[in-house]
Amino acid sequence: MTTKHNLIESTTAKISAGFPSPALDYEKSRIDLNDIIIKNPEATYYAKVDGDSMKDAGIADGDLLVVDKSIEAQNGHVAVCFLNGEFTLKRLKITHDEVWLIPENNLYKPIKVEEESDFRIWGVVTYVIKKTL
Repeated sequence: MTTKHNLIESTTAKISAGFPSPALDYEKSRIDLNDIIIKNPEATYYAKVDGDSMKDAGIADGDLLVVDKSIEAQNGHVAVCFLNGEFTLKRLKITHDEVWLIPENNLYKPIKVEEESDFRIWGVVTYVIKKTL
C-alpha cells in the first residue's frame, strides 16, 4: 500500500499573535504534516469529535483528533475509551485502585469505571485539529 503525502508550503518565520513585524524575514520551505503529528503511523488514527463533553479542554464538536494507540495512557491524559459498547472521549483520572473518566464540561458527570465494566483505553489524543472557517 502506498501513501501519498501532500507537502504544504510553509515559512520558517514565527507567526506573531500580537502586532506583526514589518521587518519580518521571510523564507519558504515545505513541510509534511504527517512528519509533525504522526510519530507511530501504524498505531495512529483520526477521529472526529461528536459532542461537547470536552469543550473546556478546548476540544469542540466537529474537531478532528489524532489518536495514538501505542502510547501508554497515564493519569491526566485525554483518551478515547471504549466503555460498555460505546466510544467516549474523556480525561483519565487513574489512581492505584480506580479509573475515572472525567468530562471537561460541568454539564456532564464523571464516570467511575466499575470492575464489571467492559472497558478499554483505545488510544491517547496527541493533537486536536480545528477548522476555523
